[in-house]
Amino acid sequence: MGKKQELLNESNNNNKEVSISDFPPQFVFGVATSAYQIEGACNEGGRGPSIWDAFSHTKGNVIDGSNGDVAVDHYHRYKDDIDLIHKFGFHAYRFSMSWSRIFPDGLGTTVNQEGVNFYNNMINYLLEKDIQPYVTLYHWDLPLHLQESMGGWEKQGGQVGFVVDCEWAEANSDKNEDKIAASRRLDFQLGWYLHPIYFGDYPEVMREKLGKQLPSFSEEDKELLRNSIDFVGLNHYTSRFIAHVANSPEEGGYYKAQEMERTVHWEGGEVIGEKAASPWLYVVPWGIRKVLNYVAQTYNNPPIFVTENGMDDEENDTSPLHEMLDDKLRVCYFKGYLAAVSEAIKDGADVRGYFAWSLLDNFEWAQGYTKRFGLVYVDYKNGLSRHPKSSAYWFARFLKAGEAKTLKEE
Repeated sequence: MGKKQELLNESNNNNKEVSISDFPPQFVFGVATSAYQIEGACNEGGRGPSIWDAFSHTKGNVIDGSNGDVAVDHYHRYKDDIDLIHKFGFHAYRFSMSWSRIFPDGLGTTVNQEGVNFYNNMINYLLEKDIQPYVTLYHWDLPLHLQESMGGWEKQGGQVGFVVDCEWAEANSDKNEDKIAASRRLDFQLGWYLHPIYFGDYPEVMREKLGKQLPSFSEEDKELLRNSIDFVGLNHYTSRFIAHVANSPEEGGYYKAQEMERTVHWEGGEVIGEKAASPWLYVVPWGIRKVLNYVAQTYNNPPIFVTENGMDDEENDTSPLHEMLDDKLRVCYFKGYLAAVSEAIKDGADVRGYFAWSLLDNFEWAQGYTKRFGLVYVDYKNGLSRHPKSSAYWFARFLKAGEAKTLKEE
């Protein structure tokens, strides 16, 4: 049996119907965003500049020349956006705090009360709507002055919990060298962060490949690190096949040290899954089951939250609105990936929650506004008006059953 058939037989989630009853009663379903991508109001409320203000205002850094100055104006519309979360039936909202809004100089010498009030008001409104806040303490928008004056967080003390990003790495063949390369790829993605916490040191293969480039841990360091997080957050979007190569075709020492090549084709030449808008994102539901089981089996089955999972469409300002809202592939994506998450739970992984990325179309970093990840379409040409997509109504049916028909009519 070929690898393709073997994997599809093992995780046949593409056509499987999934329902909320496939998950434990206390399982958390939420949506996710990040501050710089949605808030806007860059010069309002006492906010200071972040590194992403500087980056996005530097010509050539963002593909469409855009920035997050206004983004999708969540700062002024957070109540309307939270109302949407409530209407769709999500239990939780994962958002990040802009430290530039709280500490404008990045150093904490002064606290900006307006920024504190903004997040307090948002949290209070979430609780009023019976939505649990899940706060990301850092999502790439480092205060600019902190970066320029002190080199970033590394000089500011540690964090006790974090989210790791991982595409599943599947060996391209049954050859031992490809299996070892896939394992090495996972060590470089996950082990770099999780091994020190659960085992007190970096993975052995990273020590072997990188040597003195990696810092050493004292016994005191190891004691402080060991089991210092309460859960693992997993951002997962897609998967790759991994083959061993002596010289990686990808640029940068990080990839060269891994001695592997990432591919997106089965042995027969077919693509691993349907492609989304981003060149790196393919729809591969079986991969999330594998990575959840890997984390569970490797790190003593910690509580896991899938903190980001989703796919994007290409921006197309010539398509009529109704076509942009009918996001059939995204509906299939969420069906398949959620079915695979439920299978991982049945396998024994302690998965506690799932956050869809993203609530809204937004500023997608260096891709600007050319990619749309949202459950809700944001009309950039007509006052940033919000229009729920088919995927949002699918979640409403999934989470609220018969109530969703009435919601769509409204």
